[in-house]
Amino acid sequence: MSKIGRMPINIDGVSIDLKGQNVHYNGKNSSGVHELPSFIKVEVKDNNLSLSLTDDDHQNYKFWGLHRALLANKIYGAVKDFERKLIIKGLGYKALLSGKKITLSLGFSHKIEVTLPNSVSLEVDKSGQNLTFKSYDKQLLGQTCDKIRSFRPPEPYKGTGVRFADEIVRRKAGKAKSA
Repeated sequence: MSKIGRMPINIDGVSIDLKGQNVHYNGKNSSGVHELPSFIKVEVKDNNLSLSLTDDDHQNYKFWGLHRALLANKIYGAVKDFERKLIIKGLGYKALLSGKKITLSLGFSHKIEVTLPNSVSLEVDKSGQNLTFKSYDKQLLGQTCDKIRSFRPPEPYKGTGVRFADEIVRRKAGKAKSA
């Protein structure tokens, strides 16, 4: 039985309109529609949105929790932005932001230019090594951050590269000095 699917979704600051299996939401940051499968029933009670199953088939439990999580992320993003922080470590490694383009210097013979999606915003500190990405779309935000990280993932010997702020990089010992 899904424990996530049972949890109600708080809808403060978001207007919800139910039309059959479609949940229309509208907040200050975004608006959209989430379509639910036919076996999930949705109700609004006391400023909360509740999802429940119409039949008791065990195959539907996983979709119940999945759709609850997807809908909760969309509703949260309609009110408040999701935030993800990246840290660039290394001598001469940095990022520059100009408009919607990021220019990354990551120790290669060339600079890497990446264009940000429209719904993703970026703040770069003055050192160019702390990046803060913000978006109302959690999935797109994660994809964008993973793309930036994939250019130079953190390496275990020196710890240089691009990492998430909450990521722990296990360091390895280098070569042992021979006597």
